Amino acid sequence: MMRRLLVSLALALSTSAALANPYEKTLANGLRVIVQEDRRAPTAVHMVWYRAGSMDEVDGASGVAHVLEHMMFKGTRRLKPGEFNKRVAAAGGRDNAFTSLDYTAYFQQVPSPRLGEMMALEADRMANLVLDAKEFAQEIKVVMEERRLRTEDNPQAQVHEKQMAAAFQAHPYRRPIIGWMNDLENMTAADARDWYRRWYAPNNAYVIVVGDVNKDAVFRLAEKHYGRIPARTLPGRKPQLEPAQVGIKRIEVRAPAKLPYLSMAWKAPVLRDLHKEREPYALEMLAAVLDGHEAARFSRNLVRGSKVAVSAGAGYDATVRGEALFVVSGTPAEGRSVAELEAALRAEIVRVASEGVSAQELERVKTQTIAAQVYKRDSMMAQAMEIGRLEASGVHWRDIGILLEKIRSVTAEEVQAVAKKYFGDATLTVAVLDPQPLPEGAPQKSVPAVRH
Repeated sequence: MMRRLLVSLALALSTSAALANPYEKTLANGLRVIVQEDRRAPTAVHMVWYRAGSMDEVDGASGVAHVLEHMMFKGTRRLKPGEFNKRVAAAGGRDNAFTSLDYTAYFQQVPSPRLGEMMALEADRMANLVLDAKEFAQEIKVVMEERRLRTEDNPQAQVHEKQMAAAFQAHPYRRPIIGWMNDLENMTAADARDWYRRWYAPNNAYVIVVGDVNKDAVFRLAEKHYGRIPARTLPGRKPQLEPAQVGIKRIEVRAPAKLPYLSMAWKAPVLRDLHKEREPYALEMLAAVLDGHEAARFSRNLVRGSKVAVSAGAGYDATVRGEALFVVSGTPAEGRSVAELEAALRAEIVRVASEGVSAQELERVKTQTIAAQVYKRDSMMAQAMEIGRLEASGVHWRDIGILLEKIRSVTAEEVQAVAKKYFGDATLTVAVLDPQPLPEGAPQKSVPAVRH
């Protein structure tokens, strides 16, 4: 009874907030401006999201979306290289950016009276970026070093990169966001300039502002700073559907490491129609049953129970522009093999398929999933990120409440049904890390955070 009450309360809080807030306006040039008023602290998050990520790249130019993200901090016709960051810091704020498979986004968090300055800075580089060949030559080396640190010197990252390349035969998700090293070595400033001209237009972007602001004042600022930038004709986007997989794929990655690692990825449905589709919500609940909390099945049965694993996890995201995977992964315990771990992970999914889940177990993970959604509202950045990511996948911010309602309505029978349907070998790609001896005396490398 208490769990049902918590779920209902969490849903009511989140849905009512979504209905009253945010607010939206579309400028004449096609730029959408979304404002979430939150007056609990005198700060504001300002984000610009471009609907262009690594999935929009072509072979031979992988990584260009991420490279341009770096170059966006290297000067405009009005600002010198590095001056953007200095202006944000002088305003008492912080800023950064990130590139994904589906989008590229930039943000600043500042005292709310300085919001107009941030809009001026972002509008400037939306329209007036300078892609200097010398700056590019320096920055591409930074990106290549980032690739070495984050992927080539990180065995698990290598496993996931090779798994994506194997899982997807035709779909652009097969290419890494950071880019293949050979593509980076042969990239030019002209490649980045072409990407900027293609995709960095107001009608291919949306602005999100969350914080201690007034919506009408924000709309006026947006009109002042962004409204003067003309819309441009965008490139056409052709459907890029992955051919049906017809059998299991297995790959092995040999790299210096202390422990082996296993990742298993099944093709899974993407959420396209929030109202009609049911399976994506059930798959999300299945992932939560397996790995949604400390008492979830993987942790309880494989880590603490049989001790076949030192770690095990499950992940699934149906809100993507492209194709979706349901991934389970883990590291076998000392003295246990990768084959034993694979069998144990599969057995947990089979158990759900054959025995189902109890109403109490499902209610528990629903409560935690929905409560986590509500707790996001304690963070302005989390609110902005949630709106931005959903919008990038084609889910409107007004539908956040619908997503929660659908999660709440998932039945134990639906969870059991997807466990039966989607986990055969025909759609599975297995990637294994075969650890090689570490160089004598070699320290474990840590990956530093990238700051643009």
